[in-house]
Amino acid sequence: MTARLSPAVLLSLLLTACNGEIYLRDGVTDGDTFYLSQQALVDDDPVLQSWVSYSLTRSACQLELGGDNPARKISFDCEATARRHLLTSWQEKKMRRPVPTNPYLDDLVAIHQAGFLDEHVFGYFRQRGWSTPDDLEMRAYRRWSTASMPHHEPETRLIGSWNYARNTGRD
Repeated sequence: MTARLSPAVLLSLLLTACNGEIYLRDGVTDGDTFYLSQQALVDDDPVLQSWVSYSLTRSACQLELGGDNPARKISFDCEATARRHLLTSWQEKKMRRPVPTNPYLDDLVAIHQAGFLDEHVFGYFRQRGWSTPDDLEMRAYRRWSTASMPHHEPETRLIGSWNYARNTGRD
């Protein structure tokens, strides 16, 4: 069972940093409505909670970008903002209680501490049509990442899925 979320509800859930189940497909799914599974409301795993924050931030931004198919819209600013929420959520969870390590999320903390979060986003998640922001230092990032984390594996987990809204008569 899934719940249909409006942009206002997405933002509300984002602010409360609810939990979720990992949903991942190759590429981008289609749709005009972001659906969050019921498990997203009950699972308190810190890794999942952090990815919920990412997913809801990114989805809300995609809805703001608009168009016929928001699932296919993504900007550098949307992706960078969503990764910042992912990072913040992970750091907050680690401060509250001991949590297991997570290779990608722990790498993201190191990338942020080195001052290269935007470069990481642009270098690994760039989409066709993105222009290069003026303040990126890609050469410095490549040198740093080659020396500091040569085996880094980028990751994206969407907690929920995009689909087309179904008019059930209950809206």
